[in-house]
Amino acid sequence: MTRDYLIIGAGPAGLQLAALLERDGRDFAVLEAGPAPGTFFRTYPRHRQLISINKVYTGQSDPERAMRMDWNSLLTDDPALRFANYSRRYFPGADDLLRYLADFAAPLKGRIHYHTAVVRVERADGVFTLTDASGEVHSCRRLIVATGVSQLYVPSIPGVELAERYDTVSVDPADFTDQRVLIIGKGNSAFETADALVETTAAVHVAGPHSIRFAWQTHYVGHLRAVNNTFLDTYQLKSGNAVLDGTVEKIERRPEGGFRVEFRYARTVEAIRVLHYDRIILCTGFRFDASIFGASARPGLAINDRFPAQTPAFESADVPGLYVAGTLSQQRDFKKSTNGFIHGFRYAVRALHKILMQRYEDVPWPSVELGQSAIAGAIITRVNSSSGLWQQFGVLGDVVTVDGERAAYHEEVPVSFFREGGLGAHRHAFVVTLEYGPDHDTVDPFDVSVPRIAENDPFAAHDASYLHPVVRHYVDGAPRGEHHLAENLENEWDLPAVHRLPLEIFVKAALADD
Repeated sequence: MTRDYLIIGAGPAGLQLAALLERDGRDFAVLEAGPAPGTFFRTYPRHRQLISINKVYTGQSDPERAMRMDWNSLLTDDPALRFANYSRRYFPGADDLLRYLADFAAPLKGRIHYHTAVVRVERADGVFTLTDASGEVHSCRRLIVATGVSQLYVPSIPGVELAERYDTVSVDPADFTDQRVLIIGKGNSAFETADALVETTAAVHVAGPHSIRFAWQTHYVGHLRAVNNTFLDTYQLKSGNAVLDGTVEKIERRPEGGFRVEFRYARTVEAIRVLHYDRIILCTGFRFDASIFGASARPGLAINDRFPAQTPAFESADVPGLYVAGTLSQQRDFKKSTNGFIHGFRYAVRALHKILMQRYEDVPWPSVELGQSAIAGAIITRVNSSSGLWQQFGVLGDVVTVDGERAAYHEEVPVSFFREGGLGAHRHAFVVTLEYGPDHDTVDPFDVSVPRIAENDPFAAHDASYLHPVVRHYVDGAPRGEHHLAENLENEWDLPAVHRLPLEIFVKAALADD
């Protein structure tokens, strides 16, 4: 039996897409290697605290707006499947997420095949053939890979095989008592590990060639989070630990025990520095495992071979009919927005579902018709309530198309998909996004000496650095104009003279071109 859709992986992204396909009565199945949903989260994060926030008390009566502060729930109409019902902690435990995913998957149990590890994928005559570990063969016309980045990324360092790995190293601090430890990597897994070892080790050094980037400055939540950077105090307040900027050139085992490391500093002219450690741990991030794909179905890779290369429709750039969902889709917005995380990719998966329906089921992108005079008001309503635009800033946008007197409002369209003609040809289009200013990640937001524009100033809105709505006007697919709504401390962009009236003027003037 050749199915219309097969999904590899029953993690959050696979479940999100499966729920949407099930709702629509489509022909699909999910193949999951593990015994239950969310296999990745049975191991990671190693110290079991998530860094995805779970703000239970938001003061919001609108559940859509409340989702702006809920980074773990999947998209569903069932209020019982809100993550706040599973944990009240701001940074919940990974086991709470596993319980949540199991309940979300329960209505799909007939669609999900557990203990089904795909070991080979081939493609011929427009059909994908998947072989699992038991030898059973599955086939489909469209394949969606939602396996995540499941393999540890191992840098090319002579002697790197001597290091322990984040995925297998002991998480018991007592195992490191009075030892000198080198952690290679400067991301959240590295500092999560370093923080856990501060109390028992003699010294911890965290090393990597690039500068540490803080999420609170860049607004990219994959950069170092404050919840993981307690270790930095122990370095800058001279408590025996250090952050080393540079590259590990070689690792060797010492005859007397421990390891000899040759290190090259990035910011000095000093020659190779030799350092000695009792333990070395690799915390260098993750990558996509492409080993299951045969030559006929192997997707091209991008960003140091860590992700499949993709089109704006989340389709493989070189294998037709092969799509990706979930954290793999961050190749489209790498280190800029939120496709690498549940609170971002849940919306990207919903957009992927609409793309699949549009391409293969003859279902147009959902839209609401409205009069031209209602366009500005509809935009104001959405920017003040949408969680999708909020979480997927600059990546997903609402699109209002205008042809003659007919206007249609389309929600949460990948901006790059629209720009490549994904919604077809239209005389006018307004693309609505939430965005930070162009240099937002280069300024210290806590530096009071850096001038900022006043909030609610429509005449300076284009200079805003904080998150604010941006409306771009296109004519026959080409950009024609741009309007910024003034930033607001409470993210409420609905003041009559500050937000509504300037937007109404912009829309009216844009349409007056005809």
